[in-house]
Amino acid sequence: MFKLFDRFSSFRVSESRDWRTIKTLLPYLWPTGDLAIKARVGAAVICLAISKLATVMVPVFYKEAVDLISNNEAFILTSLVGILIAYGITRVAQQAFAELREFFFARVGQRAIRKVALQTFRHLHSLSLRFHLDRQTGGLSRAIERGIKGIEFLLNFTLFNIVPTLMEIIFVCVVLWIVFDIWYAIAILATVSIYIFFTFSVTEWRMKFRRQMNEMDSRANTRAIDSLLNYETVKYFNNEQHEANRFDKALRRYEDASVVSKTTLSLVNIGQGFIIAIGLTSVMAMAGSQIATNEMTVGGFVMVNTYLLQLFIPLNFLGFVYREIRQSLTDMETMFRLLGEKVEVIDPIKPIELKTRGGQVSFKNVHFGYDKNRKILDGISFTVKSGQKVAIVGASGSGKSTIARLLFRFYDVSEGAIEIDGQDLCQITQNSLRRAIGIVPQDAVLFNESIFYNIAYGRPEAAPDEIQKAAELAQIHKFIMELPEGYNTTVGERGLKLSGGEKQRVAIARTILKQPKIFLFDEATSALDSKTEREIQASLSLISRGSTTLVIAHRLSTIVDADEILVLDKGKILERGRHQALIEMDGLYASLWRRQQQAGVLFDSETNHASI
Repeated sequence: MFKLFDRFSSFRVSESRDWRTIKTLLPYLWPTGDLAIKARVGAAVICLAISKLATVMVPVFYKEAVDLISNNEAFILTSLVGILIAYGITRVAQQAFAELREFFFARVGQRAIRKVALQTFRHLHSLSLRFHLDRQTGGLSRAIERGIKGIEFLLNFTLFNIVPTLMEIIFVCVVLWIVFDIWYAIAILATVSIYIFFTFSVTEWRMKFRRQMNEMDSRANTRAIDSLLNYETVKYFNNEQHEANRFDKALRRYEDASVVSKTTLSLVNIGQGFIIAIGLTSVMAMAGSQIATNEMTVGGFVMVNTYLLQLFIPLNFLGFVYREIRQSLTDMETMFRLLGEKVEVIDPIKPIELKTRGGQVSFKNVHFGYDKNRKILDGISFTVKSGQKVAIVGASGSGKSTIARLLFRFYDVSEGAIEIDGQDLCQITQNSLRRAIGIVPQDAVLFNESIFYNIAYGRPEAAPDEIQKAAELAQIHKFIMELPEGYNTTVGERGLKLSGGEKQRVAIARTILKQPKIFLFDEATSALDSKTEREIQASLSLISRGSTTLVIAHRLSTIVDADEILVLDKGKILERGRHQALIEMDGLYASLWRRQQQAGVLFDSETNHASI
């Protein structure tokens, strides 16, 4: 009893979720203010109604033709020709209006799919970095892909299968009631109702296996993408078999869930066949008894049989359609749940555009933590004046990169304020803020597109000669021109076809093209060799000369010319000043400097010895 109640409660909950999903989709199908789309929807509904009326009338003309053939009256030929012409016209109308319905609704469905996909894509970009760090890209892309396919399936089968079949059932019951007896309508309605109840109940039970299939499919897809993105790491550690085993483990779980799902389908098919057989037998028995008592003609018997075939053939697919619709709704719910993710960093109700004058950056008593129990920045205060170069150094985990993320407003501060030219970041639009800042990160991630595209990404509307000029300033133009395809050379996934130095130069060119007021170099050369580092440093100094520059550095030798150096330790500024002053202070900075200098001397001596 309790299990039955639990199943009923579960069904009610899932039904409620499905209705919420459908309500979320409806505005895309009936968009406010789009009269053209609404007109298409109206035309499609009218065509659907006419098509189903024609479908119901076909057996009526079929009946009349059979009855005329059964009679031996003199006018039979003329009447038969007229009925057959009407039969043919009705058949053509049935097909023609069904196709017209598709013609009118195709644009509606595809427009809805496009808008949902675009809105989801935009919403994902509006979510905070916190959301994306917690999610796996493979799972996200799979959720969107399945959601889009779910909408397409739902529209096609609901509007072109379920709704037409329900309309036809109603029309057929009305015709049989008028022409013959109400018991025909009752028998058909009872059979259809039992059939639908059984199909929905068993399919609902089977849905948990389909959800398991989806979950295992997402895991397998995520593992495959993660492994392929880290191709070089897999090769470095000779772990191809390990990755194959992990992938196979996920596939095995998917296989098990899939087998259970497919084998339980037999229960649905057997039950459906039994219900349809009972219904068909009952109705045909009623028709046979009326023929025996001359209450029904042979044509009437043929009409009843034709109606039953027209109704029950599409019902044979109801289990599949309902299962797929439920799955589509589940997939859509997952995608719409992404749309429901709260945007953590939002513009104020009345935002203002950032007006940069000199590009002065100020951190005022800034506190921040990625979670409440772990504070990363604890009362940070500093100012980078217009045209100044300020460097931030410290051990790993001291909060250096967090400062960069806060400046770009990937997160909002927990306490305090960040200002640019006296304007609080929380009061200005994120677009105007990010237009004003150019970054060269430690690991420049490039799109799997051409070098031209990746440089132009800094300012997509830039002219080709501006892109070339940026490449020249970044000292990469000569290298590009030596490539067989020049600027059209594809850089590969995440830029893997280029060396570290080449990727950094592309990133520098991209930043130059952006023409920002403020430059942010986030350990831009820490992963490079000494020679490449010096070359990149020269390029960075050239492009940022006279601009407000914030440098997050690991190698202290790269920031000795900074106007001010901030030394972070455990989220606080422990020391500040110019390079020489900090050395004389003999504190943490001086200790880090000596350590790096000793490591550098050792490295140079080992290099010289190896060259001998």
